[in-house]
Amino acid sequence: MFMKLTKTLLATTALTVAAGTAVTAQDMANSMTIVSWGGAYQDSQDKAYVQPYLAANSGVTATWDESSAEAVAKLRAMNEAGNVTWDLVDVVASDAMRLCDEGLALELDHDEVLAAAPDGTSASDDFGDLIVSDCFVPQIVYSTTFGYRTDMVPEGVEPPSTVCDVFDLAKYPGKRSLQKRPIDNMEWALYCDGVAKDEIYDVLGTEEGVDRALAKLDTIKDQVVWWSAGAETPQLLADGEVFMGSTFNGRLFSAIAEQNQPIAMMWDMQSFDLDGWIVPAGLPADRLARVMDFLKFATDTQRLADQAAYISYGPARASSAPLVGKHADLGIDMAPHMPTDPANAGNVHIYDYEWWADNRDDLDAKFQSWLAQ
Repeated sequence: MFMKLTKTLLATTALTVAAGTAVTAQDMANSMTIVSWGGAYQDSQDKAYVQPYLAANSGVTATWDESSAEAVAKLRAMNEAGNVTWDLVDVVASDAMRLCDEGLALELDHDEVLAAAPDGTSASDDFGDLIVSDCFVPQIVYSTTFGYRTDMVPEGVEPPSTVCDVFDLAKYPGKRSLQKRPIDNMEWALYCDGVAKDEIYDVLGTEEGVDRALAKLDTIKDQVVWWSAGAETPQLLADGEVFMGSTFNGRLFSAIAEQNQPIAMMWDMQSFDLDGWIVPAGLPADRLARVMDFLKFATDTQRLADQAAYISYGPARASSAPLVGKHADLGIDMAPHMPTDPANAGNVHIYDYEWWADNRDDLDAKFQSWLAQ
């Protein structure tokens, strides 16, 4: 049975945050280890709220660990060893659900530990349905989608415009880069093998469906460069090592708008997902108090809007959306670059994080076995 964060605080320290008692700086640790994904996204977090928080809290330091892709496995190992070294971890929604189910993340009362919106709307109402787990504090809506090299489109051929062009090696020859995991790849494969969008997870839930998805991926497997970090596809595209590749839309935005690379976005069947924070279970009282103070600051309305000035991910708070304006350095309007913009969202894939939370371990094993063949 998980304990609510407020009960954990009451049981481990005299700091009764939920009850309204002020927590002093002396009660808090002076350092935090924050886990994220590296690259443009982590940079946006650092600029929007980590550095402002450190500036407002003299003597506090923060260290980044770029291990979010392995968060579940590493937190399992830390818990088993009884040595949790992370203070706050950025994860996708399905991983947050797994960590919550396993007791590796704290359950939170969002309205007690997070800031309300400027108009007084409670945090839970402001985040709304994006709070998909009691352990999860959503930050952004993002998508995994494809980019391609505009100067590598074959002469006389229209540029790729649908996700199924990824599987058309005859029309669009060249290497592809795909994430080294089953998520998204399996769905795209089934969709391009003729499965209707609303039937994808029903089909993928069968052994025959898994085999069908892997068979479709087999048709391009020898032309795939597999990536683990989101920065890899933009670099592969920039170097001309692949013609097209999947990655997070903010990574592609950075390569296109900030680095002026000859890359274009292909929004068809972009896979919507959520990203946010979990607080590891088992933190000492002083570290827990510090991270909760930071979490309240980092997820308020203004801070999430500020993050959207550095990267093209939609803020998870409804109250933040009207505050999204121009890019902090380029001065361009950010709204048209968001995955949720109507011009980009004509045909989207709604990633089922609950299904993957239930099936991830089994599908990971089957996918890795297929990769090794």
